[in-house]
Amino acid sequence: MRRRSRTALVLASLVAMVAGVLAAPPVSAFPAPATRPGHARDCPQLRLADDWYGDNAALIQRAIDRAGRCGRKHGGRPEPRPYAVFDFDNTLIKNDISDQTIFWMLRHDKILQPERRDWRTTSRFMTDAGAAALREACGHLARPGTPLPTSTDVRCADEILSVRTEETTTDGEEVFAGYHHRRMQGMYAWVGQVLRGYRPAEVRRIAAQARRAALRAPVGATQQVGSTRQTAWIRYYPQMRDLVRTLQRAGIEPWIVSASPKEFADVWGAGIGIDRAHTIGVSQLTTRGRLNGHLEGCGGIPDGADTIMTYVDGKRCFVNKRVLGVKGPRALRPMPRALRPVVAGGDATTDVSMLQDATGVHVVLNRNGEELMCVAYDDADGRWAVNPMFIQPLPRRAEPYPCSTTAYTTAAGDPAPVRRRDGSVIPDQDDTVFG
Repeated sequence: MRRRSRTALVLASLVAMVAGVLAAPPVSAFPAPATRPGHARDCPQLRLADDWYGDNAALIQRAIDRAGRCGRKHGGRPEPRPYAVFDFDNTLIKNDISDQTIFWMLRHDKILQPERRDWRTTSRFMTDAGAAALREACGHLARPGTPLPTSTDVRCADEILSVRTEETTTDGEEVFAGYHHRRMQGMYAWVGQVLRGYRPAEVRRIAAQARRAALRAPVGATQQVGSTRQTAWIRYYPQMRDLVRTLQRAGIEPWIVSASPKEFADVWGAGIGIDRAHTIGVSQLTTRGRLNGHLEGCGGIPDGADTIMTYVDGKRCFVNKRVLGVKGPRALRPMPRALRPVVAGGDATTDVSMLQDATGVHVVLNRNGEELMCVAYDDADGRWAVNPMFIQPLPRRAEPYPCSTTAYTTAAGDPAPVRRRDGSVIPDQDDTVFG
């Protein structure tokens, strides 16, 4: 991607457009794309449209037709190239690349003993209880900077695994605390921070080996990790690969925006047709070419503060920073309408801010994330396309989502009502799109 030319274009567009961008009407008020001979043939179309729930494919196709090369006006004032943003885990694929990579590392002795055997060096948000449990289980097994024998030492493997899967010690003690819950998730960041000491290329090689294993494993397969059985497989969704390719043919630039480490997403993104230059993940800083456990900053938060990542409002921030070149605190806020993504896709509350920013269609795979599903089912602009997962969709949730009381998580981590942008509370929502 030509970062300099895009940034210059964005700055020019901001000057021209920020003062008076009008809110678009609901999608129902849009006229249908102009019909003409050969329209369906000439304009890129979803090839797997029949696989989508209800009228979701039509909603997505309309957004593509309007923003893509068939709908854009040519000549006149330059406009930013349209783009789309997608979460990766459980959005473009079924299952989780961070899970599979950590599982593979535990099975192949790839987790390194931290500096001074002190696990607090892997996260500024690790509790004393978490650090003590990890040191007790793993501290005597290897020298700092050398691999822990987690393929054979079940106790150490179980303690690390508990941090990843439960965010608690094996005794149930909290492992991470004190972070901004709209910008960070302690355990998600830790998955990358525990890679401290590796070179980025080494991490990509580890992720590639984990990827091969997960794609070869049959659907439904499990594997032994420590004393437990864990999921062993991942599959790309053909329907999402089709969507990405359709966007590309239409001249809409797709990006991955993942809460997994960037090195993991770099490896997996190629399988769905998105290169490293269009992949955003949790990015670490390096010291002498090796990951040092500290995170890239955004939104006026400096590099190494370790207080923001691609999570909820942090996803919006890194989209604005990486895609648009926006610097400083402004990156934490929604951009003018003409600079936002046309299409956004996600499956969990980590994606909600990024999804809300989309102007054409908000694609949601239903995994029962409370805040996200409240916003999606409320469907304030008529553009929310809620879809069951394409593989092993969840059954209907028995109880309504508690939108009016507890579905939102505050910056302090407390439950609260989910509110629309005008401040009104979203009422509780029934689960209506399921497998």
